[in-house]
Amino acid sequence: MKKTFPFGFFYALITLLLSFTIVHGVYTIVVRPSAEATLKHQQEVWAKDPLARMPRDVMVILHEYEPEGCFVLAVWAGFILGWRQWLVSREHRALGSSFISLKEGEVVFPDDVREFTRQLERLPDTTQRRFLPRALRVALDRFAATRSVQHAADAAREECEFEAAHLDAELSMIRFTVWAIPAVGFVGTVRGIGNALQEAQRAAAGDVTGVTQGLGITFNATLVALTLTILVMYFLHQIQLSQDRLVLDTKRTVDESLIRHLRER
Repeated sequence: MKKTFPFGFFYALITLLLSFTIVHGVYTIVVRPSAEATLKHQQEVWAKDPLARMPRDVMVILHEYEPEGCFVLAVWAGFILGWRQWLVSREHRALGSSFISLKEGEVVFPDDVREFTRQLERLPDTTQRRFLPRALRVALDRFAATRSVQHAADAAREECEFEAAHLDAELSMIRFTVWAIPAVGFVGTVRGIGNALQEAQRAAAGDVTGVTQGLGITFNATLVALTLTILVMYFLHQIQLSQDRLVLDTKRTVDESLIRHLRER
């Protein structure tokens, strides 16, 4: 059996490295310098007036390491979701192609199957591996072997169910990021609480700066992680919806373009 190139693995690996490079570059050039300038300005203002109110700055919320890790995972999930959506859109476009030439009212008997199978065999290898041509080929082969329209319809339905399971399994890496993003945020929560507890003695003496900084890490990491998780979950459900529609539309196309033309004599 010819081994296929593990494109999915290398795509995931390369996009992970690319996501880290993009996010880390933005943090290094924009986020952290802006956050440090804002924090320095806040300290100067509070040194003059401890009760002065300062608006929350987005860069300050994002500048810690845990939010950066959450953004890396979110951007990585975006690359994978975009690739899956492109594949699903390509399969949807294939539904408009006529892979077997059957006219309206034409019927296909078991002895005629070989003619239509040859039409599928003449397609390029990449096209033959598409979802719709595979479903058509499976239905034709089953019809030729059993001479039963019901068995041919069952074969097409089983192929659709197999493809649905395959498409769902391909989303496992995105489900991992949905779990990992809040986990990274929780790491920031634990680290922030730990820093705050280390400064508890100084807080008892009247200096609560360390405690507030630790609690700031806690809440900022949680806020960023939960927000990004909601966004990734939304797009994950959108791609799941697209995949379900693809399977249903393919099954309907096989029924309309082939199954209804089959006759057992």
